[in-house]
Amino acid sequence: MVDGTKIKANASMDQNRSYSGVVREILREAEETDRREDELYGDARGDELPEQLRTAEGRKQALADAKRRIEERKGREVGPQEPAGDVEVDPELVLGRGGRRGGRREWPRVARRELESRREREAEPIPRDREDRLFQALGRLEENHRVDLAANDAYQRWRSSSRDTLGRVMKGYSKPYTPPLVPDGQVNLSDPDSRVMRAKGLPHRQAYNVQTAVTEQQIILAAEISLAAADFGQLEPMLDRALAHVSRHGVTEQPEAVVGDAGYWHTEQIEAITDRGIEVLVPPDGAAREGKRPGWENERYEHMREKLATERGRALYALRKTTIEPVFGQIKYNRRVTQFMRRGRAAVHSELRLVAATHNLLKLHNHWIANTA
Repeated sequence: MVDGTKIKANASMDQNRSYSGVVREILREAEETDRREDELYGDARGDELPEQLRTAEGRKQALADAKRRIEERKGREVGPQEPAGDVEVDPELVLGRGGRRGGRREWPRVARRELESRREREAEPIPRDREDRLFQALGRLEENHRVDLAANDAYQRWRSSSRDTLGRVMKGYSKPYTPPLVPDGQVNLSDPDSRVMRAKGLPHRQAYNVQTAVTEQQIILAAEISLAAADFGQLEPMLDRALAHVSRHGVTEQPEAVVGDAGYWHTEQIEAITDRGIEVLVPPDGAAREGKRPGWENERYEHMREKLATERGRALYALRKTTIEPVFGQIKYNRRVTQFMRRGRAAVHSELRLVAATHNLLKLHNHWIANTA
């Protein structure tokens, strides 16, 4: 059984900042009083970037000076600033994921996913010092911006040399695209890896999406962290992670079936898992929806609906509610693990694994008690 739940991060939504907000805080921290901020903004609203910060070179120089003043005040030496590395976008990554259908918007979306995968591998720790976190947040927003610009340039090069399905040269857009001059989006200053998410029946909060794969006996085989609020795209990765964990202990047997709710519907992943000889039960229609999802009426979806309507399908899917959902109840409500204590994806992942390990130990303890009674 595969499912996800949101667990609050050790961060507040009040600490989310836009690029201009991070810049203003860095400049304010660089001065002992608000005098410098008043000189920069004057009678303006305060949410605009100052004139000298509206170019890449102006921002680079102003922020370098601010960092130097902050480091000098702390008595630390300021090393040479490493130039930002070039960002490249591989067209094969986009075209292999439906880039022809997604068009221009798909390229930065795929590039951002690759960037997040790299950040996950590097596991950059979250600094304790707030001013260090400010510069880390600034670096992330600027890196996001460079990736978006590189993705747009890659798309332009691909489109100018590509042809459509009829062999015709692809023409440009009637509406020209102008990328933003400064990074968009927001970053949390307390935990930049966390995201604003909303769980069912709860308000938005700064959180992580915890993904788990469990057995019929409520044993957690895999527990992972996702930065996306939706469960889409997590089915096959969670299966692979669970199988990798048990294989290290000499278990090579595959599960008979993988069960997830409607949020896990991913056609390519379902077909890939089925080709491996594992039955997949994921409803194409959400529980809150009456009738079929509009447009989801072809043979693929009907086959899954028919399978879920069989006696075996109903029994397996009903087992999901009594298997994986109680695991979340035991962790979040019985054990009061409703918020992570650590910050950053790598640290939170370690904390989650500790929670999962102790959950399994409690299950093992109860099993021993039941067998000796």
